[in-house]
Amino acid sequence: MKRYGLLGYPLGHSFSARFFAEKFRREGIDAEYVNFEMPSVEGLRTFIAADPALCGLNVTIPHKQAVIPRLDALTDEAQAIGAVNVIAISRGETGLRLVGANTDAVGFRRSIEPLLRPCHRRALVLGTGGASRAVVYVLRRLGIEPCLVSRTERPGAVAYASLTPDDVRAHHVIVNCSPVGMYPHTDECPALPYDALTEDHLLYDLVYNPEETLFMRRGRERGATVKNGLEMLHLQALAAWDVWTR
Repeated sequence: MKRYGLLGYPLGHSFSARFFAEKFRREGIDAEYVNFEMPSVEGLRTFIAADPALCGLNVTIPHKQAVIPRLDALTDEAQAIGAVNVIAISRGETGLRLVGANTDAVGFRRSIEPLLRPCHRRALVLGTGGASRAVVYVLRRLGIEPCLVSRTERPGAVAYASLTPDDVRAHHVIVNCSPVGMYPHTDECPALPYDALTEDHLLYDLVYNPEETLFMRRGRERGATVKNGLEMLHLQALAAWDVWTR
């Protein structure tokens, strides 16, 4: 039996194992999908080498950038983004070969694009981790200028504390790429001046557990369009399967 899995820490919030278990059952695929909670990727190659049934991995928080030095190659898109959420594993005469790809980008683009309107020209991207890199990559290709928001001021990113209502009014797309609001911390949300939101705003939360985050609810209460990341999860997972099996 072939084995696939999710690499991250922690993983209690993830629906990936359920998604792939249902896919394998529905399509009669002799495979399993396992959550691998690993606080560090220091021993990643040794871990993979020790499990000959392991054919591919998804990568999530906090390892999307940390895995890169442990890989043998990156796809062009993963290289451009600077983050990996899929690892293809091959074993041949020359030994173990790990190739990193990024399917977050295609998943995010296909999910958000139908919601975009002419007023959506500038975006606030909350968080500066691996997921935000894919989001920024996609937004720029859609002609939307991103502004990164972080807990602290840093080169290329503004701090939450410095955001004003005028900043929110000037950016009609807001994408939460941080884990704030994710189960079990469902009473939390990014620190924004939510009163500045309007019906022209689109709030997209990469978090999908809970189904409606506090970030989304506060946007919906102001008339904004809101969407969670579950569709993106499904789309990137299907793209990951293509990476593993092509």
